Amino acid sequence: MKRPITRGSRVRRLLARLAAGAAVGALLGGLVAQAAQPAVAADPGNSSVSVQGRGEFKDMTFTVSQTKALTSQAVTVSWKGGTPTAFAGTQFNTDFVQIMQCWGDDDGTVPGNPGPSRTQCQYGASPTTGRGTWPGNDIDDSRKVFYSADPTNYGQDSQYGAANPNAPGEVPFKSVDGTLITSNLQNNRLYNYNTTNEIDFARTSADGTGKEFFEVQTAYEAPHLGCGMPVTRDGHTAPRSCWLVIVPQGHLDLDGKPYADHTQVNAGSPVSSTNWKNRIAVKLDFNKVGATCALGSKERPTSGSELAADAITSWQTALCASGSVYGYTELGEPDARARLENDGDSGLVFTTRPLNATDDASYAPVALSGVVIGFTIERRARAGAPDSVRKLTGTKVESLDLTPRLVAKLLTESYRNSTWGSVTGPASSPTPAKGYGWALKNPDGLVSDPDFLTYNPEFAQLSVAETPATDTDLITAIGHSDSARAVWRWINADRDARRFLAGIPDEWGMTVNPNYSTNADVNAAGVFDPNRDDYPKSDPWCTVPPGADTDQKQCMIDFHPYVDDMHAGALHTRRADTLWKSTWDALASPPAFKSPGPQTVGSRFVLTITDAASADRYGLQTARLLNAAGAFAAPTGNALAAAATSSSDASVPEIDPATATAKDAYPLAELVHAAVRPAALDAGARKDYANLLRFAAGAGQNTGTGPGELPPGYAPLPAGLRARADKVADALAAFKPAHSAAGDDASGDDIDGGGGGAVDDTGPSYGGTPGDPTASASVSTTPSAKPSFDGGDAVQVTANGTTPADPANTLRWAVPAGAALGAVAAVGAPFAGGAKPRLPLRVPLPGGRGFTLLPEEAVLRDKFGRLRRRVGL
Repeated sequence: MKRPITRGSRVRRLLARLAAGAAVGALLGGLVAQAAQPAVAADPGNSSVSVQGRGEFKDMTFTVSQTKALTSQAVTVSWKGGTPTAFAGTQFNTDFVQIMQCWGDDDGTVPGNPGPSRTQCQYGASPTTGRGTWPGNDIDDSRKVFYSADPTNYGQDSQYGAANPNAPGEVPFKSVDGTLITSNLQNNRLYNYNTTNEIDFARTSADGTGKEFFEVQTAYEAPHLGCGMPVTRDGHTAPRSCWLVIVPQGHLDLDGKPYADHTQVNAGSPVSSTNWKNRIAVKLDFNKVGATCALGSKERPTSGSELAADAITSWQTALCASGSVYGYTELGEPDARARLENDGDSGLVFTTRPLNATDDASYAPVALSGVVIGFTIERRARAGAPDSVRKLTGTKVESLDLTPRLVAKLLTESYRNSTWGSVTGPASSPTPAKGYGWALKNPDGLVSDPDFLTYNPEFAQLSVAETPATDTDLITAIGHSDSARAVWRWINADRDARRFLAGIPDEWGMTVNPNYSTNADVNAAGVFDPNRDDYPKSDPWCTVPPGADTDQKQCMIDFHPYVDDMHAGALHTRRADTLWKSTWDALASPPAFKSPGPQTVGSRFVLTITDAASADRYGLQTARLLNAAGAFAAPTGNALAAAATSSSDASVPEIDPATATAKDAYPLAELVHAAVRPAALDAGARKDYANLLRFAAGAGQNTGTGPGELPPGYAPLPAGLRARADKVADALAAFKPAHSAAGDDASGDDIDGGGGGAVDDTGPSYGGTPGDPTASASVSTTPSAKPSFDGGDAVQVTANGTTPADPANTLRWAVPAGAALGAVAAVGAPFAGGAKPRLPLRVPLPGGRGFTLLPEEAVLRDKFGRLRRRVGL
């Protein structure tokens, strides 16, 4: 049970947060900068690769959508020419596909298809508990080797214990650093069910085709694979390449005859020697994990909106050649604006709104993107569904239509199963807990809501494995953001949604959870204000699960946990891991509920609010949303551009869902602006930031996946907005402080140690012809390459089974307060107030020096993570 947050505890937590920031700053300040060569990401171009199967699978062709310039992302693995998957009840029986990621050189066993040793593949971390609905039998989804018949040759399996029929063995795993794990590999110390990217079961459809989105992991997410880490051979240093390995499983036994047993999976582990001989290996080339610019270059900090993260990360790499390094720290826009208001020389801030407390800021539009609702949903036929529906069981839903009222129902925890356990008893005579009678007439979840079925009739024949974390929930990010504000503005602009929040039932009798009602007569806790920029957990419901001790309470933050940011939400949705804390861990300190891991393959249902670029990175499907014109629009380049035409002509143009009335306008499109306070910056900083703005408005608007290009998930800015950005850049470079003499600039401290002098507004030219604003910048189902960030945080959260705590509102001001700690604490500022540092992270030191915190410093990061948890941050 969460302890009530008292005023004293808030103060203690705030002090602990500030102290932690200062401590980390002091620790980082002691590190010494080291030289590094600039690393430029390769342009993947068309790097898809197709490989033909062998033996029993010679008629199958496997295609990997991208094999170069990889980072933390998803790639599409598709195939054709296969035999349709057969099932034994809920278990996969024959003809399916297994996929994994491996490291190492070619082992020479298949000359026609080079590939790694099976001991160097991340596979076998299937669940060790709760396997009642799992579609495997603990051998086919692990590294265990068990032969029930005597093959003509056991291959290498004899050395791993499988030397005779019915003699069990286990294929070891060897890490890139030489660590060898030989037993209990399903839950080993390097990877487990919560962190592995393996795909144990992928279905082949009735037409012989199949498709999966495979999460590619760098050394940041999977250090034991080391993918992307610099490796020097023969005097040449390059990022370590890895392998994507596909093992098709068929319907023939070792004797070449069809399996006789149709009650379970027969194939055995894909890393057994008899199955490994059929493996298909595809080489993966990664971007370098680590610094992308030379150390020792002057640092120009930027921070703010997560909507700008993928764009600025791409631009950073191309701008290295200019001699300037533009750091980036993700920070909620309200906190970023407050930071800039309190400290004008803190750099450049990305925001969708103007500052509140100052009128001396300049704003340049730099990116057009949007907030999306991404999902991973697999079809699960209802009992009695027709054959046409049942044959699609396990395949992915590609399209979803959502209205503001439907999203409001999810965000307000208004479905019956959202407050898990508040209504008990048989369906014929349910009994509500005190205060939860409102839930009796409400549907169990989204899929059983007639309102939802009106727009998505396919789901009338589908079912959901009901939990509080499937179709009753949206994974949302903790904290305050302009993205959350946009979602609530869209909801508030819709008449049906407003009426629902006010307590008026929908056409089928569903009512809002009273704790979220805008009507004081309905909401005993007071009026809920939808004019907000966060996603609150307002319902106080807690329950003790059946059979649990009285102190083992589950509350709404356990049923519906937060994630750190929208990128993490996209990653967990790709993994189908809602982070629902349903498993009691008596050995934790203190004992607590933890997440059991991803949902079971074939019946996954996860929804999240994320940004368009993150959804594209992980290949999420995205919902079409109802706009002000009464039409459903997807977040395509055309739809984002159409919404941008409705933006106000203010100094900081903003897209309002209520006024984006074009029929094809995407309602949650957002314009991101770069904000600076020129008078608080020195001449060198103004020049460098002007160059960044020129690049962003020029070559940075060319869509693509190469360094410096505008990544998928963005639309190019319209010409008028690009011209506005160029004008702001020119004015910024030419700016003269009112108190300085001509040619002098006494304001601010020169970051790179230089003095004042005449302002040179020439700068490098960042030309280029930006792409057509209507060109495809959609959040497609084909993932794309982008630099890695925050994946490690998400992996750590998943591995620990923990999630961010319910936010205390007063802590949103931790960053402005932390600025008062001075120069030492300023080094730790990226870690305070909810900021999430992106690695590689450049940290400036006194005297113009600096260092970059790389993924190699994982120990430091881990220690800081434990420190945060100890002090309750």
